[in-house]
Formats: sequence, C-alpha cells, structure tokens
Amino acid sequence: MNVPSFGRRHAVAASLAAACALAVASPAGAQAPQSAAVPPGAFLTGDELPEHPSGWWAFGVEAGLPENPVSCFEDELPAEGASHQRYRTDLDTEALQVVVEAEDEASAAALADALEEAAAACAADWLRENPGSTAAWDDYGTVEGADGGHVFGVYVAPPQAGMSVSLFGVGRDGTRVTLVDWGQMGTLQDAPVEEFAGTLGSALGRLGS
Repeated sequence: MNVPSFGRRHAVAASLAAACALAVASPAGAQAPQSAAVPPGAFLTGDELPEHPSGWWAFGVEAGLPENPVSCFEDELPAEGASHQRYRTDLDTEALQVVVEAEDEASAAALADALEEAAAACAADWLRENPGSTAAWDDYGTVEGADGGHVFGVYVAPPQAGMSVSLFGVGRDGTRVTLVDWGQMGTLQDAPVEEFAGTLGSALGRLGS
C-alpha cells in the first residue's frame, strides 16, 4: 500500500486525490479523449455523485489509471483496459471512478472479487503500516444492478493529524468492472452511505453504455 497517497487525498496528513494537481477542470460530463479505453457514457456525471453544496466538477475521462496509485487498490487495478475520471468540489470532498474492460467475464468477475477483498482489508493494512494511527471500516452491503455491486467505508486518522473517510463502490456488468471512490475529511458517521449506494447503482447502470 502506498501510504503517502492515502494522505494526499484529503489534504489532511497527505491526500489520495491528485485532482488538485490537475491544471484544467471541465464541467461534469465533459467529453473523453479519443484514446480512452472505455466510452465516456460508461462514467458517472457530477449530478450522480452524493450531493454537495458547491456542486461537482469532472476532469474528463482519461485512458489508463491515475498518475498516482489508487490507495488500497495499487496491486489490484490493471492499467490495461482501464480508463478513469476524477471529480472535485470547491471544498475537500472529491471522487474518482475507474472502469476496466476485462478480456472476458471470468477475468472481470475475478477482478471485482479482488477489489472487494482489497476494500475490506484496507483499514487493517493501513494500520499495520502506520503504527499509532486509528482506522476503522464497515461493509455497507450489496447494491442491485447489472451483475451486482458492493459498498465499503474506510476511516483513517494518522497521529496528530486530521481524519479522512472514504466510500468505495465495486461493481460489474459483463466484462466491465468499476471502482467508485468518494472521500472527504471526517469519520464514517459523516459519510453519505445511502446516497453513495445510489451513486453505485447509477454506475452499474452506465457500465453497459
């Protein structure tokens, strides 16, 4: 696990979001580059993410994985067949969606299982690599749609630093697998679990696009 990247994301102890480093943002639903492995219609729009007072900006669909490894999933997400899009608000809340086009349904199912296992192990792995910190997680259950989805929550608090909470949604439709990652400063109690489950449901509906 790449510990520094988990911090960078929420700009607390270091943040998992590299969105701040992107120079140009475009409105939610912006068109994807021609080289994207997955069509832009397979990705969420900003208004399908949990509601935020400042609204959401999407940075456009890009081929491959983000430049910075996706914390908790560094070893599981393949670059081949992947595309991603980052989303940002005016405050500390941000999100990421990765969609992978696998070779076949068996490979896609195996990838979805691996991502779910990584999400469930994230807090424990982070604690082992960051002694003296605090971390917790929760399994928020499955989401119906396509071949199914699953929602997890992870909270981390480095010593003498801020707190950050993430919601992870993993889902599959045939040969396509998606990971939706939402995060902000706060605890598991601050996470919009019900809204995020709706977000994952929307993501599952879009995978067939």
